[in-house]
Amino acid sequence: MTSLLHQWATWPIWTGIAGAWIIVGAYILDRCIGDPRWIPHPVIGMGKAISALERAIRSRVDSNQALKRAGVLFPFLIAGGAFALSWGLIYMLGLIHPAVAVVAEVALIATTIASKGLKDAGNEVYRHLSQQDWPAARRSLGMIVGRDTAHLDEPEIVRGTVETVAENIVDAIVSPLFYALIGGAPLAMAYRAVNTLDSMVGYKNGKYLHLGWASARLDDWANWIPARLTALLLIIGAWFMKLDARGAARMVSRDARLHPSPNSGFPESAVAGALGIRLGGHNVYHGVASFRAYMGEPSRRMEAEDIVRTTRLMFWSAGSFVLVCWLVTLGIWSAGGALLWK
Repeated sequence: MTSLLHQWATWPIWTGIAGAWIIVGAYILDRCIGDPRWIPHPVIGMGKAISALERAIRSRVDSNQALKRAGVLFPFLIAGGAFALSWGLIYMLGLIHPAVAVVAEVALIATTIASKGLKDAGNEVYRHLSQQDWPAARRSLGMIVGRDTAHLDEPEIVRGTVETVAENIVDAIVSPLFYALIGGAPLAMAYRAVNTLDSMVGYKNGKYLHLGWASARLDDWANWIPARLTALLLIIGAWFMKLDARGAARMVSRDARLHPSPNSGFPESAVAGALGIRLGGHNVYHGVASFRAYMGEPSRRMEAEDIVRTTRLMFWSAGSFVLVCWLVTLGIWSAGGALLWK
């Protein structure tokens, strides 16, 4: 045991730098290339596994109580399986050469992030609005939101885009990086599995109320800390961008908990306060009207440029968090090595 500790202690600088640069490299890789369609994405495999498990459960279970008990299988098998497969892959590649394992870990973590995808989705809507092509803007928005978009005017198109980008800063950037910091690619992949479960079965409707409750609850728990970190990062980003950082902090304090989600209100209220706009309001889902609590104050009319400002805020907050991850990783390994040498 002593020899193993001594061997580990001779590596603190190299291991710390490698661990820090794994997260930095994963973020840069995603920001540069995103998720090319010609590369198989792990989320597709997760989705197929979730659908197969759902079919297996429903073929054997019919009562609500049994469905609720069976719902626990989703996070246990899907998230647990994602963790185990990722860990096993990295371990096996590490036997070939540590550098191969590092490259694999960078690539795996990059698949859990979607900064470029978010930027591209927002910019597509912005481009159509700039060209005054309202039907194309509505169609592009309809690809990233669940609400009906066929009759939205420009401010409502902007609102839907800003809300989507702001909300997904947590799911698509901060949360996966947060879990990568704690447990590397395996935990980041487990988080992505939890998030995918929530998007597929975590609905409070007749079909998934019982079967998806565990997945929805776990997703809420998984995003609890990252959502609040994101709000803080957005406030800091607003200050750097010379936006209304005080307004962002005030709206988070006042409005974040008005959102029906325990987490989504934090990034949305921060963005609303930073930009001086009001998010929330009336949405229509499959022909049924729904009202979401207002966040922020309507100090001015929303405009297409708010999409660009939100994207920039996203990159400021994401970059800040990557820097924090880098510093924390280096600090932990350096401190650990120093303690073991004593």
